[in-house]
Amino acid sequence: MFPKFLKLILVFLTLGYAVYQFIETQIGNGIALVFLAAVFVFLYFKNELILLSFLRLRKQDFEGTQRWLNRIKNPEKALTTKQQGYFYFLHGVIEAQNNLTKAERHFKKAISLGLNMKHDMAMAKLSLAGIVMQKRRKREATTLLNEAKKLDKQGMLKEQIKLMQQQLKKI
Repeated sequence: MFPKFLKLILVFLTLGYAVYQFIETQIGNGIALVFLAAVFVFLYFKNELILLSFLRLRKQDFEGTQRWLNRIKNPEKALTTKQQGYFYFLHGVIEAQNNLTKAERHFKKAISLGLNMKHDMAMAKLSLAGIVMQKRRKREATTLLNEAKKLDKQGMLKEQIKLMQQQLKKI
């Protein structure tokens, strides 16, 4: 993981060299360097280790996801607030397989820090509602399900929410 200041330095250096290439009439090289600078700008706002963790998670490789997340040392300093939210969200997904108490703590931390996309926030609240429901806290689970339902504008989690509401009635 590159520190943020190093990413900014790389952006300015590549843009400076791109301007030099434009002056020297090497237009193709200049354009390629501008695209390279755009990659560094993208990596400034999106942490590369979290992106790699999401790729591992999509393949259901929880050990690989954990390995990528363990490479982030001191997430409070290395990550922005939203990136920290995704860091704890991924930890919550991993811990939900084994330890519900730790998973609940991670999901609550992710929700408090915030996530960029509403459907990610809905998924975090839905997962937390499932954990709370297993712990027999019906009122809290109902609140979380209603919040997840409000956040799910596209209806991606509609079936899961409906299924959890049915299970909640049985409690």
